[in-house]
Amino acid sequence: MGQNKLYPIFLKLENLHTLLVGGGNVGLEKLEALLKSSPAARVTIIADRICDEIVRLAAANSNIKLLLRKFFTSDLEGFDLLILATDDRQLHERIKVEARKKRILTNVADTPDLCDFYLGSVVQKGDLKIGISTNGKSPTFAKRFREFLEDVLPENLQELIDNLHNYRNGLKGDFQLKVNALNELTASFLSKKTTT
Repeated sequence: MGQNKLYPIFLKLENLHTLLVGGGNVGLEKLEALLKSSPAARVTIIADRICDEIVRLAAANSNIKLLLRKFFTSDLEGFDLLILATDDRQLHERIKVEARKKRILTNVADTPDLCDFYLGSVVQKGDLKIGISTNGKSPTFAKRFREFLEDVLPENLQELIDNLHNYRNGLKGDFQLKVNALNELTASFLSKKTTT
């Protein structure tokens, strides 16, 4: 039986610069996913064809820059993340080799073997954000599980998070004392309800 060995992180995309190569439907899907989680993400899109939906998103968001032309290796300069979303695997392979030399982390749409990271499904309720990964094996399952969690998590979850934050800020003592107090307070969240 396999095990997902990916290390989950949450990036502050407004502090990074992402290059997206590809302006079709897959590029649109990737851009929308970035903006849903990080509305202030800085994204440059390079493609020889850019769909109308991407053009509209760029017109409404000053952090999105469009370059309507083919990709050049020199385009990698100054970027922190790279997302490849064309239908040309050979192009992706060539760009990936150059990105690796520059230590730019890369995601390649629908090509797990070329990816340094995956864009998983994300559940968000206020400040709570949960990333879901199937190790690139079943994005459909990740999407369905996201929908399930969105349905079962209460709408007033942000109020609970805010209350816990305020409680934590009011605690006196060292780090371990605060951890113990928060563990005690939140233990009931995981208690199994028994029926007789």
